[in-house]
Amino acid sequence: MDNGKNVILLAEDESKLRTTVIEYLKLSGYEVLSAQNGRQALEAFYDNNTIVDLVILDVMMPELNGYEVLDELRINSEVPVIMLTAKSGEEDQLCAFDKGSDDYITKPFKLSLLKAHINAILKRTSSSVVSVKFGGALKIVAESQQVMLDNQIIQTTPKEYELLSYFVDNANMVLTREQILDAVWGYDYDGEVRTVDTIVKQLRAKLTDRYPYIKSIYGVGYRFEV
Repeated sequence: MDNGKNVILLAEDESKLRTTVIEYLKLSGYEVLSAQNGRQALEAFYDNNTIVDLVILDVMMPELNGYEVLDELRINSEVPVIMLTAKSGEEDQLCAFDKGSDDYITKPFKLSLLKAHINAILKRTSSSVVSVKFGGALKIVAESQQVMLDNQIIQTTPKEYELLSYFVDNANMVLTREQILDAVWGYDYDGEVRTVDTIVKQLRAKLTDRYPYIKSIYGVGYRFEV
């Protein structure tokens, strides 16, 4: 396989959907390994664990279901995992996250949405990305979780850093408060969406008026734009 491309392992027992997703991901520049059931998924992962960057698991699969595969993966690996399922209930989502899933997408879904989730996770977890620069002034150093502005470190709380990193990962995309809350605070967070506004206000103060990167989208949420 081309080491310059991210490698994704897709485990999905529905052949038509599996083929469609594989073709789409390949066209999007990924290398794809596939499995038709949970047992094949584990075999494919252990045969290629040094190169797999992300795993996509269907929950309802023969041999072993997605949760069982996830349990096994989490014994030895922290590889990012996205769960695919037709179930949209809160308990199912909580179960996935409790078991160590990084994301959860319900069927049916748009391929472009799946790609956006994959891109966001890979950006956050890629060990090769040490720092990200924006506009010549803002720099995020992933290894030390530091934020620099005009080559000066600005002090951020852990939640401010997480939120800023999420904005950076999704630069130029309009994000609703609910999306931000789920991604940064977690799906099981039961606080108010206005919590997002509070942290945004704090970040804006630290970025100063010279760098108004976080734009308000009236009635919707925010967009990070340099």
